[in-house]
Amino acid sequence: MTRLVMKLFVSGRSMRSDSAIANLELTLSEFGIGDYELTVVDVQDDPQAAEDEFILATPTLIKVSPTPEKRIIGDLSNQPLVIRGLDLTAIINC
Repeated sequence: MTRLVMKLFVSGRSMRSDSAIANLELTLSEFGIGDYELTVVDVQDDPQAAEDEFILATPTLIKVSPTPEKRIIGDLSNQPLVIRGLDLTAIINC
């Protein structure tokens, strides 16, 4: 099984940023996805990383692996949308 690798771009320590992180962790837990790597990038601390990834809004979640790369913008509260949008059904069904 390929390990799930993601980057979450946020803007500072805010309620919206904290909510996106908590919502993602809850979704992954509830769908039984335990083997993942999540890198949280604060665009205020690392604006070059945001520019390199063409981040236009935060929070933005990028699924890096398994390919293909997928992106979702928002607070990640809609679990079915997160699962479909990141194409995680194959990981869940393993």
